[in-house]
This record gives sequence, structure tokens and C-alpha cells, in this order.
Amino acid sequence: MVAATQVRPLTPYQVRRYSRHIIMPQVGSVGQRKLIDAKVLIVGAGGLGSPISIYLTLAGVGTIGIVDFDTVDVTNLQRQVLHYDSDIDKPKVQSAVETLNAYNPETNVIIHESPLMSDNAMEIVQDYDIVINGADNFPTRYLVNDAAYLAGKPLVDGSILLFDGQATVFIPGKGCYRCLFPTPPPPGEVPSCAEAGVLGMLPGMVGTIQATETVKLILGVGESLSGRLLLIDALEMDFRAVKMRRNPDCPLCGDNPTVTELIDYVAFCGGAPLTG
Repeated sequence: MVAATQVRPLTPYQVRRYSRHIIMPQVGSVGQRKLIDAKVLIVGAGGLGSPISIYLTLAGVGTIGIVDFDTVDVTNLQRQVLHYDSDIDKPKVQSAVETLNAYNPETNVIIHESPLMSDNAMEIVQDYDIVINGADNFPTRYLVNDAAYLAGKPLVDGSILLFDGQATVFIPGKGCYRCLFPTPPPPGEVPSCAEAGVLGMLPGMVGTIQATETVKLILGVGESLSGRLLLIDALEMDFRAVKMRRNPDCPLCGDNPTVTELIDYVAFCGGAPLTG
């Protein structure tokens, strides 16, 4: 006879802190315990990673991993709410830990201060339940997508540029980023935020959506964005979702995959080292 798994009760402090969650029928004490036990990896401590990490920390997610090896620059402060003026020149992961610990000291923040590459991505990803892509460059976006799929992890994806944003969820077996965009664009075809700019509030909108989708996955409630791509035009304040599905010809998750191991696309994309 197998012994029943002992579920740790919430502490009085946790009951009070998360009371507005606990009274929700979709969450309750059982759901809050799921959040506390969850392990989430966020790639990038920048525009998207900032609101994602803050809201997941406030929600009580127990373990949050952050991948980034960039330092805080004054140009980041227009949108990256994890960091303050006093954090300029500080490693983003260090600034992130300090900010998140101030919000919720019970959250265990694990930092991965190194470039995400093909030789370490699988080792990092495998320790988490859900992967969130907040990267700002194509080499990292494709690497994270491939690693999450090969590791069998759900991927909550988002991107921003100018006034436009998009968000979706990829569940292994139900499609991936390569179903939409099979290969990275050639160098110079798509400008980066540093080249074209981005509205400072936009990552807050998209990142909050990504955080919401992550919480729904942890709780197992609602309808996720899996199978749908949410397109946001902040200039017109227009939100629309387009349906998407697994592409049988996808080079990664298709019927006859050609991408079976991780690829470092830095040279191909003409990008900088992989940062968040």
C-alpha cells in the first residue's frame, strides 16, 4: 500500500498574505499550494522579465529562476521595472534578486548569470516546470523554444516592438515557435528594440499576460493561449487572437523533424551574445 503524500498546510502568514487568492474558487488553498510548489524559469530580466517576475513573486510562486548576464543600463529604466536608477552598471540578476526579495522574501530566486547556449540550456531548463521566454533577440528565442520542446516543458512566449506585442503558449505536442517561424530571419531584416524602440508600457502589458498564462498553467484552470496567438496593437488599442496549430512540416515538432538538438544561432543571425 502506497502512503498518501503529505501536503504541507499553509502557514498563518501565507493564509493572510494570499487571502485574496484563497477566497477565489479557481485558486483556493490547494491552488495556492500549487503556486508555492511551482518552479518557473524566466529567460531575460529586462522589459518582459520584469513584470513577469514581479507578478509571479507576488502571486507566491515558490521558485523562480532567472537567466541573464547583462548589466543594468540607463536606457533600460524607461521600461524595466525590476531595476532602479541606483542599479545602473549592476548585473541584472543581482538587481532582480534584490527587488524580488523585497516584494516577497519567501520566493526562492535562483540566478543563472551566464549566456544561454546549446551546451547549458537543457541543464538549466530541466529543473523547472514551466519556461517563460522574455528574450529580446532571435538566437535566444529559438534556443529557448527548442530547449523547452526537447525537455517537454510548456513555453509561455511573448515579444514586443514599437507599439506592437504578441503572446502565446506552446505545449509540447501541440505546436512550437518554429511552426510559425521555421527559421530565424536573416541579419538586419527585423530591427531590435534598441534599433527601433519600444513603448515603455508595452512590456508591462505583454509581461502581465505571460504571468497570467503561467499561473493558469500552474493551477490547471481556464483556457490557455495554446493554439492561439494574441496580437496587441497598443497604438489602436486593438487585441485580437488568431488560431494556430501544430505544423506537420515543422522542423522541430513536425512529423519528420530535422532539428533534433540545440543550435546556437548567433553567427547565423548576426546577433550579439545571448542576453535577456
